[in-house]
Amino acid sequence: MVWEICITDEAKKDYRKLEGNVRKQVLAGIVKVSKAPLPSPDGYGKPLGNKRGNDLTGFFKIKYRGIGIRVVYTLVIDKKVMNIVVISERNDNDCYDLAGRLYEKYGDDIFKDIFDEFG
Repeated sequence: MVWEICITDEAKKDYRKLEGNVRKQVLAGIVKVSKAPLPSPDGYGKPLGNKRGNDLTGFFKIKYRGIGIRVVYTLVIDKKVMNIVVISERNDNDCYDLAGRLYEKYGDDIFKDIFDEFG
């Protein structure tokens, strides 16, 4: 079952800045992961945890090695919603710092179904 994909305003802006071909690759990866966003063995999710002083427990990442993109997302498990929080061309540290700042901004609402549908 494919989870509903929602996105923060910040991630939406970053997504729009990507070049067309890169944007297609990022979208394809998000759609693929949305079919099974939980961690392995059942899914594709890569849990984050504590990164550079940012407690990102409950956050997951998609890493696109060839194009240097990171996507950070959270899940609303009971509603089958995948919240895209960060889409970043930056390195891991910048990406995780941004995710930490957005967590401070949204608080625990970042784990709720409050964002617009991606698309």
